[in-house]
Formats: sequence, structure tokens, C-alpha cells
Amino acid sequence: MFAKKSKFLTGILTGVLALSLVGCGTSTPSEEKAEKVNLTGAGSTFAYPLLNQQIEEYRKNNLTIMINYQGNGSGAGIKQVSEQTIDFGATDGPMTDEQLKAAKGGKILQIPLTLGAVAVTYNIPDGPKDLKLNPSVLADIFLGTITNWNDKRIATDNPGVTLPDLKIAVARRSDGSGTTYIFSDYLSSISPDWSSKVGKGTSVNWPVGIGGKGNAGVAGAITQTPGSIGYVELAYAVQNNLSFATLQNKEGKWVAPSLKGASAAADATKIPDDMRVSLVNAPGADSYPIAGFTWALLYQDQKDKAKGAALVNFLNWSIHEGQTISEGLLYAKLPADLVTREEAILKTITNEGQPLLK
Repeated sequence: MFAKKSKFLTGILTGVLALSLVGCGTSTPSEEKAEKVNLTGAGSTFAYPLLNQQIEEYRKNNLTIMINYQGNGSGAGIKQVSEQTIDFGATDGPMTDEQLKAAKGGKILQIPLTLGAVAVTYNIPDGPKDLKLNPSVLADIFLGTITNWNDKRIATDNPGVTLPDLKIAVARRSDGSGTTYIFSDYLSSISPDWSSKVGKGTSVNWPVGIGGKGNAGVAGAITQTPGSIGYVELAYAVQNNLSFATLQNKEGKWVAPSLKGASAAADATKIPDDMRVSLVNAPGADSYPIAGFTWALLYQDQKDKAKGAALVNFLNWSIHEGQTISEGLLYAKLPADLVTREEAILKTITNEGQPLLK
């Protein structure tokens, strides 16, 4: 199954993470007369493969809408939307109260676009393909206190598995990253040491490790470094044929990263009205412990009516019809009840007091 999906993903996750859909398709006379709208977005590399495909599909029936989305990391997406240099951002870590207060264009809304799993991937030459890592072991590896693959604590959960005498090389993000937010949020939830010494955020002071830019950069670092371990969105692990660990969830069950596990985590979590929520270490036997949303970031008061209407209609399509693309790219569909709540939020977006989504 993953092999077929890996072929489907080829070409999406490599190269420069930017998409400019200008001049796609054939326009009709009426469309040529219609006002063309250019939208720019930036942020999450976690959701880039899905946004890439959604934008391409949306353009097929909306030829006057040009959308340029650059996957340059959640930190960049938050910064650029706050400074009003783009029309929308995307982040895998919700904006903080301080960040929201600093935004120059007024109130920012955060709309979940998708959810997925962060895979803990590793490169052990001739090593196990089904490695088990319990929460405390995983935290101590990234804290730098477990430094060798044949450590007794790793071996305890992997009886009968031959682990090499090989140094562990941690690979992590070098840029502001929502994937880092999800991963560090998880480690903070299960490790008091991590919580007190490192904490959570789109950028953290890593105790150890080599940095890579974007999910693609971390995947590349793991591929090229024997003995390495890191974290990437599941699609990047599959695309790069990386081995990924089975983790122990809150109920003590061993679970691999999957769409089912991400959906179970969302279903088990109460989502507040502002949509800012953590899905990590969620209860439930089927919940995968390192799951999270990607949120679209946009201003509730849109200054440009044409751009605002185009953006709101694209996002409305994304949370409805656009979800049919999700599973083929290893993202879970948004829960139906959440989609209904999101649509209501989109209807509050206005230009000069008038709603843009009818």
C-alpha cells in the first residue's frame, strides 16, 4: 500500500517547496472577462503535499484564481501573515496569545485544514524494520542521555532484535516548524525533564542533533546519516522509504503512525471554539500519540473584497470537497462535525462588515 502511495507522491515532496499556479487550464470568454485574483500563502511543510494537490484541483474549475503557496515552515507562515506580507498562512502549531496580539491586521482566525501523524523515523543499516520506542526512551534519545542503539532500555522493548553498537545521531528541524511544535509538545507531555529543560514551540533549544530545513530536509538528513533518528510528517517518511518506529500510546498500546491513529486522536480530543488544541498523547487504544492539525491563518476582516472572497471560497472548498484528496496523500480527513463548525467560522469573515461566504 505504502509503495503505491510513494509513487503517487513522487515529485511533490522534492525540490523547492513552492507552487505557482499561473496559466493552468484553458479559459472561456466569460472567465477572461472576470477579474483575476492572485493569492499568496506560506508556512507549513507538514501540509505542503496536500495543499499542493488541493490548489491544483481547485484551479481546474476556478481559472481566474491564482494561488501561490510556499512551504517555508510554520514559523515563517505565522510571521508573514502577522506582518501582512501574505494573504494566508499555514501552521501546525497554533498561534499563541502573544502572537495573535502582535498581528498587524486585527483578529486572526485559525481554521484546521487537515490532520496527520508525525512519524519517528530512523536509519539503522541492516537494522530492525519494526522498532519499538516507549515514551521515556524516545525523550531521552532526544535529550541526549541515550546515545547508542544497543542501549539496554531500547533492547528491553525489542526482545529478540539485534541492535548494533552504533552511535545515535539525532536529526531535527533547523527552521521554525509546526512539526517541531507537535513533536516537542508530545515530548513535553510525557517527559518532565524535557518539559523543564526544553519545552515546546515551533523552535526550541535542542540539546543534541543536526538540523535540516523543512520536513524534506530532515528526511534527507536521516537518509544520508547511518544511525540517525528524527521526526517527519508521515508522507515524507513513506516518500523517502524511511523506517518508522512503533510508539506506545497513553493506554500502553503499541501503535504505528497511520490515518486511523490520527483520526482516533482527534475524535478523543475536545476541540475549543478558537480551534487551538493539542492532539498529542490523546486517550484511546487506537490513538497515535504524535498527531496534529494544520491550521490556515487569515484575518477575520479582509481589506480586499475580491481577494477575501477568493480565499474564503478556496478554504471552504478545502474543508469540504478538498478532503477527498487527503487519504491518498496520507492525511486524515477532518471529522464531519468539525467541518460544520469551521464553515460557521468562515461565514464570520467579512469585508466592510459584509460576510464573504454566502
